[in-house]
Amino acid sequence: MATAAIIIAGFFALLALAIGIFVAANWAPERTLAQLQGRWAPPPSVFVDADGMRVHLRDEGPREDPAPLVLLHGTGSSLHAWDGWADTLKDKRRVIRFDLPGFGLTGPSPHSIYDLDNDVRMVVAILDRLGVERCIVGGNSLGGAVAWRTALLHPSRVQKLILVDAVGYPDHPLSVPIGFRLARMPVVSWLLKNTLPRSLVVQGLRNTFGDPAKVTREMVERAVEINQRKGNRTALKERFRQRRPDALYQRIGELTLPTLILWGGRDRLIPPDDARRFQREIAGSELVLFDDLGHAPEEEDPAGSVEPVKRFLEADAGLQKP
Repeated sequence: MATAAIIIAGFFALLALAIGIFVAANWAPERTLAQLQGRWAPPPSVFVDADGMRVHLRDEGPREDPAPLVLLHGTGSSLHAWDGWADTLKDKRRVIRFDLPGFGLTGPSPHSIYDLDNDVRMVVAILDRLGVERCIVGGNSLGGAVAWRTALLHPSRVQKLILVDAVGYPDHPLSVPIGFRLARMPVVSWLLKNTLPRSLVVQGLRNTFGDPAKVTREMVERAVEINQRKGNRTALKERFRQRRPDALYQRIGELTLPTLILWGGRDRLIPPDDARRFQREIAGSELVLFDDLGHAPEEEDPAGSVEPVKRFLEADAGLQKP
């Protein structure tokens, strides 16, 4: 018995040492908005009050645009995901993007509510706050789910829809980032509140791209620092915890607005089969498949992935090229 007790004590001592080494090597405590704002929210970033939150937002391009483009990012991301598209489009179109609740510099919801209905309410609140009656809404991954749900539940507010590797149908991923899996584990997720292994961030980004070599140091630094924003890691854990089976996808076929579907052929999180299903169920929709890209075409190849978007936008009545 004494020998067994010594072995058990030794095991826990080694476990405590390993945890201590892990924490020391990956220490990344929460940071305040003030600490992050200078680097990640310079002009044209602003913070606006909407739906009881202070939302990090960028609103660029001509204010006379009759149907601004609203872009929604995916899980663990931020409005910066759309930098390339915004730079290309803002000369001719008004481009609005913001950090969803629990992400980026917007930070956690004061009510700790992170379901998709709450995200749709935020979109409508932003439109109301900016005085936008009707828009073109686009989204990647989680943002894509928010986009099509907004179009379905508030059809008078959405003129066109852009789905980029969008969440829609029941999950069947070929590969899930380790960080997402760990966030679902209570003990480990508590540990990750104050640590953020850079290797997990790199792995997550590489898993997202069709060509992992395109992940840049700046992308990694941004992901690490923005996810240190106070409350974001707890919010991510809550978002996973609050996920519930949702049958609204069964109404996707009710969407009748012009829809552009963009998808990475190497997407391992949401395989291209879902893109084809969106195309089948949304009458008249257009699908563009990027064979060599992954789950986030707007980041992996901004210049290439925005080209079909430009054509889609130019088809607006009164905005045709001469």
